Amino acid sequence: MTKYTEDHEWIEIDGDVATVGITDYAQKALGDVVFVELPEVGATFSAGDEVAVVESVKAASEVYAPLTGDIVEVNEDLEGEPALVNSDSTGNGWFFKIKLANVADLDDLMDEAAYNAHVAGLD
Repeated sequence: MTKYTEDHEWIEIDGDVATVGITDYAQKALGDVVFVELPEVGATFSAGDEVAVVESVKAASEVYAPLTGDIVEVNEDLEGEPALVNSDSTGNGWFFKIKLANVADLDDLMDEAAYNAHVAGLD
């Protein structure tokens, strides 16, 4: 199951662990990604906290925790190849995995149809 935030993060759920990245819409808006700052494994974040930073030739943008939990893995490939965010934002360009404190919080996020409607309202 994939969910989305208003801040353009996607969340792929596997049990109580969520893989998080930025949407295709977000990476296109940023342009060519040149640097990604990832969180520390073991760090705890609350929903809405700044977790990572992505820098492009145009701007820097924060990546927020979509849900409360603990970071269990980061995508170390992004350190050497930040352009993965552009080439495969919803696949190999993921940022981190977070063990969810409360899986029921997923109900607060958008499904794909709601996210697409949200993005359409931005253009």
